[in-house]
Amino acid sequence: MPVPAVCSLFRHSAAPALLLAAALGGCQPRPAATTAAAATAEAIPAAQPAAAASAATPPAISAASIGQYLQAVAADEMLGRKPFTAGEERITAYLAAEFRKLGLQPAPGGSYFQPVPMVEVTGTPSATMVVAGKGAKLSLQYKTDFVAFTQREQEAVALTNSPLVFAGYGVVAPEYGWDDYAGLDVQGKTVVVLVNDPGNAGNDTTFFKGKAMTYYGRWTYKYEEAARHGAAGVLIVHDTQPAAYPWSVVLSGAVSPKLRAQTANKGADKCALEGWLTLDAAKRLFTAAGQRYDQLYAAANQRGFRPRALNGLTVTAGIRNKLRRQTSKNVLAVLPGTTRPDEYIIYSAHWDHFGVGKAIAGDSIYNGAVDNGTGLAALLSIADAFQKSPEKPQRSIVFLAVTGEEQGLLGSAYYAQHPPFPLSKTVADLNMDMLWPYGEMKDLTVIGYGQSELEDYARAAAREQGRYVLPDQTPETGMFYRSDHFNFAHVGVPSLYASGGFESRTGGKETIARQRQNYTATMYHKPADQFDPSWDLAGIAQDAQLYFRVGQRLAAETTFPQWRPGSEFKGARDKSLGR
Repeated sequence: MPVPAVCSLFRHSAAPALLLAAALGGCQPRPAATTAAAATAEAIPAAQPAAAASAATPPAISAASIGQYLQAVAADEMLGRKPFTAGEERITAYLAAEFRKLGLQPAPGGSYFQPVPMVEVTGTPSATMVVAGKGAKLSLQYKTDFVAFTQREQEAVALTNSPLVFAGYGVVAPEYGWDDYAGLDVQGKTVVVLVNDPGNAGNDTTFFKGKAMTYYGRWTYKYEEAARHGAAGVLIVHDTQPAAYPWSVVLSGAVSPKLRAQTANKGADKCALEGWLTLDAAKRLFTAAGQRYDQLYAAANQRGFRPRALNGLTVTAGIRNKLRRQTSKNVLAVLPGTTRPDEYIIYSAHWDHFGVGKAIAGDSIYNGAVDNGTGLAALLSIADAFQKSPEKPQRSIVFLAVTGEEQGLLGSAYYAQHPPFPLSKTVADLNMDMLWPYGEMKDLTVIGYGQSELEDYARAAAREQGRYVLPDQTPETGMFYRSDHFNFAHVGVPSLYASGGFESRTGGKETIARQRQNYTATMYHKPADQFDPSWDLAGIAQDAQLYFRVGQRLAAETTFPQWRPGSEFKGARDKSLGR
């Protein structure tokens, strides 16, 4: 479906809303496929001459190279690589030194560092959220019934008798003919909205994107849209199935201190209070308003839905904050192009993790070896491969290690809003995040499959390795919006986020499924995510080699890859290129 104009998420140039917390905003392990349709793979022709030729040529990137870098970035000495700590100073100094050692140039201005101003907000919401009006009164309990936070850099924020309104999914999508705010004045009011987007509720694949989540389904977008309409507060109704994560994930992220990007207006353009309601609390709220949740839910999924006030109900709640301002760093380096140095291909990976924290089994260092030491190892190995290649790139190659991904994609968002290299001259972003250390894979799974022509480049490189392209196995979870490539997509730069991970070349699908499930259960965001000498790093080398080949091809061309018709990011690219 063509996108006739810049869709609503690009109507303003403000950076994307900062994400809720590490577990939601940062990278997440990709779950197993949940639908048969999603498991469809592209067949590879029986004859594979390109693969045979590739097998006869020593790879530019080896498992040994990956292992050398991975052990260094995930070492205990890096102290878990958390921003604002000694761990940040160590990892950023290491990355800059490696870039310098590889003979890469610093960014404009002569530094390998891009400062990223941040503020750490430690919020303490009121113990209760009071909903009252029309003779009804509810006292919702913090953590049990609701969580709340703010992006405003203030010592205290509050809602006092703020009128409550129901705005369906909180979506304004002109290309789908959808406006949940039509005719609704929300100035000073608090908006209650559903999680995900209208396409998720039915089986019509042409309605939004069916079960595949669009950006309109992300809770970050809902906060942005409510703020654009002038709402004082916004509360999202949590439901585990359409959210794709349980309440415990929302809770764990909401109660920890959060890093946010510093802004000139100190978040004054954001809603005073953002938060979530449990499904049970939302049902009680609707009952107090004389409404039934199932009827409101059904209405919100019908074309022609109109928002409505909740029968005179108001909400009162507040948050007290402790603020700490500091500057973190993106680390970047450039290999100048030979003939078109003013056109850029970006390789990105986040360097941050969770630092030193609560001890588990006697270990308190959250090393982040898979998440995302693997991406850093691939980034450095690809840089080394470009330098060693006799075929020098005609376009410039930018190697970007960003901060604050685990805190809400902060470093990449800052880069996208303050780009050292023009976005209109940026060909693509090739992002690496959580590569699996379990040997070579037959598949290349493309997250957000169907978005851009970069998939064609990935398919060609996969065929050289005798691999097949596998579409995103769980598009309903919105994984495309949960790593750093998204911030480049958000401003129109075509972005690729892909890796092997569903069919092991030696162990098949069952083996890799068990390994991934074990990682998610025992290692993800825990101290146990540390380097293991028994890991088979050949699969990471395989993915890095594939990304290297994609970058080589892009660097040798004069054209720019395009978003496919129907992508919600196409309008932003067209605008940046003056189309």
